[in-house]
Parts: sequence; structure tokens; C-alpha cells
Amino acid sequence: MNPLKKLAGQTVIYGLSSVVGRLLNYLLVPLYTRYFLPEEYGVVTEMYAYVAFLVVILTYGIETAFFRYSQKVPNKRTVYSTSLISLLITSTIFIVIIYISAQPIANWLQYPETPEYIKCFALIIGLDAVAAISFAKLREMNNASRFALIRLINIFINIGLNLFFIIYCPYSIENNLSSVEFVNSVYSEDIGIGYIFIANLIASIITFLMLLPEMIKSVWIFDKTLWKNMMIYAFPLLIAGLAGITNETIDRILLKHLLPETVNASSELGLYGAFYKLSILMILFIQTFRFAAEPFFFAQEKEKNSKKIYADVMKYFVIITSLIFLIVSMFYDFIILFLGSDYHDPRGFKVVSILLAANLFLGIYYNLSIWYKLSEKTKYGAYLSIFGAVITLTLNFILIPIIGFVGSAWATLACYFSMTIASYFLGKTHYSIKYPLKRIFLYLGLVVSMYFTSIYLNSNKIDVLYIIIFISIAFYLEKPKKAVISNPELFD
Repeated sequence: MNPLKKLAGQTVIYGLSSVVGRLLNYLLVPLYTRYFLPEEYGVVTEMYAYVAFLVVILTYGIETAFFRYSQKVPNKRTVYSTSLISLLITSTIFIVIIYISAQPIANWLQYPETPEYIKCFALIIGLDAVAAISFAKLREMNNASRFALIRLINIFINIGLNLFFIIYCPYSIENNLSSVEFVNSVYSEDIGIGYIFIANLIASIITFLMLLPEMIKSVWIFDKTLWKNMMIYAFPLLIAGLAGITNETIDRILLKHLLPETVNASSELGLYGAFYKLSILMILFIQTFRFAAEPFFFAQEKEKNSKKIYADVMKYFVIITSLIFLIVSMFYDFIILFLGSDYHDPRGFKVVSILLAANLFLGIYYNLSIWYKLSEKTKYGAYLSIFGAVITLTLNFILIPIIGFVGSAWATLACYFSMTIASYFLGKTHYSIKYPLKRIFLYLGLVVSMYFTSIYLNSNKIDVLYIIIFISIAFYLEKPKKAVISNPELFD
């Protein structure tokens, strides 16, 4: 099968669980923003920001190490069992420590009355960390259908429980339905946003149980030498992951502490978290692409034309993400209706546009990052992420006190753009790939010009025309693919 078609096919299947699932989860955003005030939703935003850090720490880059050593070690089952046992041990230790320290942690987060939030997330993070390696095994085996099925079941359970606790239970009590006795036994109005976390926990438990067949079938061998080699490979990825998650989520932690005292920090955090969700289409595509691309890139390494394939993937990736940017920005007035009226802040359009551009460059960076993974120079991944984290932290500390969460959005864009440029030039030295830069810059230039023209003309009636023009140009230029690929002038 044509490698690009194979990648596209895998992306579509993974997208079933990621895109469709996340879109269904996305429907929870209108629910949250209509049932909870911005300051309440701000608590949810902050808690999940901390979770993102802890998931990176608790998986410590072992997924990528698993993909790498599955290609290097003859016995793949040993690679999986070693990874699984490692995660089981570290996750168990983590859960015990967090449970013991739940109240002090709750006090530190300024939520002293809800230490149960901490316990709930300890279980979620621990279970998800162990499940991650089994999901990685399914990806390595190209078992995308089972991967998608389990992911979708997780999502449907989570959504169903959210709807049950947030909508059905209060409605049942208010209208004294026949189920009110059962509802009263499982529901308390005082828990409020805590039901969001409870729904997540139940979904994580069921997902873990569904992945038990992969775990039980493991050979249960722990190869110490292999584990040490995997940790050496993974450690720079852990550092890179921590720096990377700093770039992605630290703004939602810092906002609470850096905004002026005259501002309702929790409310601002809730608004920013909701606006971040509006860039969901870009984030969804990038995440879906990553699920399929990482094992794909490793599998293509030994092919004669692998670098040409990587270059083609980058070009088509830029086309799709540029189109997503156009669609979301042009139809913002419609998309903002997904949020409750309390969240219709005039700063939203600017923030969403900046975050869309930031995530576009993040996606380009993910494509570029293959050079240090394939050349086993993963330390550069750590260097680049730390470089980005320095930019993120510096700009957040400078801009948040001045322009609030708009400053956080600008910091995110500056971070990912800088990392993309740095990674490109480092890659040229260590693992040179001839990307079609002229064509890539053409598409990015088209998007920028159309975006600012739309703002200048301020006419929603012709926004669809910009999208049609972009699609037409891309289709015209990419239709004769052999001619395009063989033209050396397209590559710098």
C-alpha cells in the first residue's frame, strides 16, 4: 500500500476515537458553560492543567521508548511487559502517596474543603498511565479498530455520566420523577463540579478493565537491561514532555497567581479555558495525526524514499491545518454560540485566532521532531522544549499582569513558533529532510492574507469564498502530484 495512503487510513481510524470522541466531549463545553459560572469552570480548567503535568511525569516517555525498542528488540512481548510492569509499580506508588497527602495538597491549591478532588484525580492519573502503554501496544500492532472502540466507549461513558449527574439528576428531583429515590441515593447538589471528576474516574476504571486482556496476555517478564536502555532513551523525552506540557498548560496555572487582585482570577481562568476549547478542531486533528504518525514514521525509517515521504506528509499537514484555521476563524461568530452567554467576551476572537495559529506551529513542530527521534538524539527534544518553556514562562510573567489571558495566548504562539524555527535548523544539521518550503510558505501566506483581509473588510457574507478559494488553489497545485514532487524548485 502507498505509505501516504496507509498513514491517511490509520489517521482516519484513530480519528474515529479522537475526533468523533473529542467532538462529543466538546458538546460538554456548552453544558458546563451553561450550568456553571466562569469561576466554577475555572476550577475545572485549573485541575486538569495539573493533571496534564502529572500524566507526563507518570508515563515518563515510556510510550515512545516502547515504539523505538519494539523495532530494535526481536521479542516485542518483552518490551511491552517490561514497560507495563514499570508503569504498574510507579502508578501504585503515586496513588498511595497522593492519597496520604490529599488534604495538604488541597490546602495548597486553596481548595481545603474538597480533598476528595485530589484522591479522585490520583486514581484517574494512575489508571490512565497504566492504560497508556496498552494503548501504545495497540497502535504498534496497527490494531486501530480496537484502539478506537475502547476510546469511544470511554468517551460515551464519560459523556453519559456527565449528562446524568448535571442534567438528569436535578431534573428528576425537581419534577419528582419515579427515579427520584434512586437519584437521591447517588446525587448531592453540593458536589457540583465534582461530578465532572467522578464521571472521568468511572470512565477511566472501565477503560482499564477493557484493556486487561492486553495486560493479562503479557509474558510478565521484566528485563532490567532493556528497562535501563529504555529509560536512557526516554529520560530526555520526559524532560521534553515536562517542558512541552509547560508550554501547553502553565498559563492556566499562572493566571490564578499573576492577574491583578482587582480581577476575578477564577472567572478569567474559566473564560480562557472555554476559549481554548474553541480551537478544538486544530487540536483534534494534531492529536489524531500524532497517534497515527509516530509509529508510521518509525516504520518508514528503513524505506529508501523515507525522507521524501516525511516531506510530503509535512506539506499535506500544513494544507489541512491551514484550512482548519480558516474555517474556525471565518465562522467564529457561529462557533462562539457553543458557549453560554456568560462566556461571550469580546476578547474571544483574538484569543482563539492566536491559539489556532499557535497550535498550527505546534503541529509543524511535531512533524519536524521526527529527526531527533529517528537519529536517537532525543536530548535535543528536551533542549527544544526547555527553550520553549523559557519563552512561555518569561512572556506569561510579563504579559499576564498587563493584558491578562490575551498575553497567555501570545506567549503560546511565540513559544511554538520559536521551537519550530529552532527545530528546523537543528534538523538540517543532524537529519536533513528536504521539505517543500516554497509550497508550505505559499499556503501559510494565503491563510494570513485571507484572515486579515476578512477582518479589514468585515463582511461575513464572503467568508465562505475565502475557504473555497483556498481549497481550489490547494487542489489545483497538488492534483498533479508526480509533477509536483519531481520539481526540485519546490524544495529549499
